[in-house]
Amino acid sequence: MTTQLTRQGSSRPADPPPRTGLAAAGEWLRSPVAPYYLVLASAAALVSIGLVMVLSASSVRSYVETGSSYDVFVTQLAYAGVGILLAWGLSRLPVVWWKRLALPGLLVAVALQAAVFSPLGGDFQGNRNWIFIGGRSLQPSEFAKLALVVFGATVLARKRKVIGRVVHALVPFILPGAMLLIGLVVAGHDLGTAMIMVAIAGGMLFVAGLPLRWFAVVGLLVAGGIGYLAAGSGNRMQRIETWLGDTCTSPHVDGCFQKVHAEYALADGGWWGLGLGASREKWSLLPEPHNDFILAIIGEELGLPGSLTVLLLFAVLGYASFRIVADTPYPFVRLAAAGVMIWMLSQAVLNIGSVIGMLPIVGVPLPLVSSGGSALVAALMGIGLLLAMARSLPGCSEALSGRSSRLRRTLAAFPGAGQGGR
Repeated sequence: MTTQLTRQGSSRPADPPPRTGLAAAGEWLRSPVAPYYLVLASAAALVSIGLVMVLSASSVRSYVETGSSYDVFVTQLAYAGVGILLAWGLSRLPVVWWKRLALPGLLVAVALQAAVFSPLGGDFQGNRNWIFIGGRSLQPSEFAKLALVVFGATVLARKRKVIGRVVHALVPFILPGAMLLIGLVVAGHDLGTAMIMVAIAGGMLFVAGLPLRWFAVVGLLVAGGIGYLAAGSGNRMQRIETWLGDTCTSPHVDGCFQKVHAEYALADGGWWGLGLGASREKWSLLPEPHNDFILAIIGEELGLPGSLTVLLLFAVLGYASFRIVADTPYPFVRLAAAGVMIWMLSQAVLNIGSVIGMLPIVGVPLPLVSSGGSALVAALMGIGLLLAMARSLPGCSEALSGRSSRLRRTLAAFPGAGQGGR
């Protein structure tokens, strides 16, 4: 073995040469800080892409309605700023405080969701899921997802030793917690958001260790409930028939306008896209181009590379979340990270599936990308929770503190650093 002499004349193994390339990348991915930085980088990239594409997709409609092409973008930028500040603050919240906020957060979420049926509430595109205050709108169901994740993680972590007993698994997480929130959302006719909340609740029960035999029973009940709600709505049935049938040969067929124009956008984009800002469908052809169907505009303007970049970033976010779930020794952290992962990925799947025609149009935004203040702020708060859980991984907080100290020492080496800018 190669050795080197010390001052005392003894020998010790020589330091191994630094790793480079794939070996270095693999070693970094195994480090305790990797999930934290992967969540941070993927979320930041998705928000940045979203802001650029909201500006492009909304410019025409914004100019027609307000005389300024930047009105929707400036509003979205302001919400992004609020969401980033909240995410930064929440990412530094200790795990014990997340647990303390679980029950108050659930009660606030229920109260806000119930308020949509008060004089403060209002309808939008057939859904009563909004509160209007002082000329501003708030969608409480977006924040209810975060409340459901935190409440569920707190309850299920405490019940982990008795989770095999279905009563303990259901009470109080499902009954009354999740059922009350989901029931209020369904009462407002927002089936898409309700489906995401059902996925969150079911996924967290799975991660908590609920025996698989119960999922068959619950799955049948949920499928039956969704089928009943879909059959009771002419609009939902039309969307399902449009998805299953071959009737959409042109946008002029009833119920096909949005589906066909989304396909036109993706087809026009081809391999490499028409170029940023060059979309044709945003000229009052594709409904909601900056919201639920922003991926169609991304595909039209940025082509396949742009679309695949968005998919890759969600894959990175999912991988980082899974690493937190797999690496943490703490039940609450595992459940909370799993809840946010299921929230982000299930909503992304529903949105992307609707845009490309693999699923019926359910009307949910693409997380962190689509326009919408409530959705963006709530999603960034979820990212803040995910970052807080990543910081709790063994060795992560110490590593982050060490890097911060090294950065301060580096800055202090420059003339005038640490002197208040004098």
